[in-house]
Amino acid sequence: MYSFNYSEQYDVTSGQYNSRSPYDFGNFNISTILLKTAFSQSDINFSAAFEDFRDNRLKVANRLAESYYGNVTIPRDVEGYPIGYGKNSQQVLLPAFIAAYSGTDAGKVSTGVFRNVPLPNWNVKYTGLMRYAWFKDKFKTFSIQHGYRASYNINSFRSNLNTTPTDANGNFYASKLISNVNLAEQFNPLVKVDMTLKNSLKILAEIKKDRTLNMSFDNNLLTEVSGNEYIIGLGYRIKDVTINSALADNVSGVIKSDVNIKVDFSLRKSNTIVRYLDYNNNQLGGGQDLWSVKFTADYSFSRNLTAILFYDHQFSQAVISTSFPITNIRAGFTLRYNFGN
Repeated sequence: MYSFNYSEQYDVTSGQYNSRSPYDFGNFNISTILLKTAFSQSDINFSAAFEDFRDNRLKVANRLAESYYGNVTIPRDVEGYPIGYGKNSQQVLLPAFIAAYSGTDAGKVSTGVFRNVPLPNWNVKYTGLMRYAWFKDKFKTFSIQHGYRASYNINSFRSNLNTTPTDANGNFYASKLISNVNLAEQFNPLVKVDMTLKNSLKILAEIKKDRTLNMSFDNNLLTEVSGNEYIIGLGYRIKDVTINSALADNVSGVIKSDVNIKVDFSLRKSNTIVRYLDYNNNQLGGGQDLWSVKFTADYSFSRNLTAILFYDHQFSQAVISTSFPITNIRAGFTLRYNFGN
């Protein structure tokens, strides 16, 4: 997805239109793949991809300088970076960031703002185990599922209206200015096993994993939000439960229907880490451990009327000491009537 907007002002002198302040802005989003670093070490103490990000800056800066200066001797600052392509230049940081977290070579990564080729994401569900006799004897259904989605996002870009060639730090201005760029990745699910036994007991086990990387070029901070979620679900159908009720849609006044019971247990662990490029000072910015228990039971009094009993209990414990634990409980019942046929 690419959104591009262009605006321009004119004045007229002696019947000639003169262009003043041409300006463009927009946003960009494309699918990508970040698998190579999805399971690498990343905590408050150390991140392998972030260290690669730091190291990649000099490699990218040298590539840009060789293209700009040609075969002449390249002038450098006290840290060894080419003049005009310092360690905090947007033109250096963006390719270095993409290369580090996509696991690609900084010597080959594109140095442009936009990516031209969307990389495929996927969602795969396999039910073929039911072809085997052992699974047929034990289960009514059995499936395994895996899904992956990742994206590269520029929330906002704008044209550079500065007339000077360099900024306050001596870096060459980029033609497109970007405040921040975002990499988002989701394993939804990483793995999910869903089965129904012959006795109508349903079992679900699921693991989800996600991370979001937000690189700010205004203050050279990387905000990393990551989460892992574990879900166990149990379900059971009690068949042909009979009750006498005036709600029955037959002359006998007897209702025979199934009771569907479902219980889900989940734990989600998430944290937010702020990483500084210029010095070693990672900070834990937030996050929580969220436990949840959800219970539902439903019974159909007729084709149109269904009663649902529910209980939802959530408890969260923040990972930083300045936040208090929170408990939320929702319970009750719902009567749902369908006016259609």
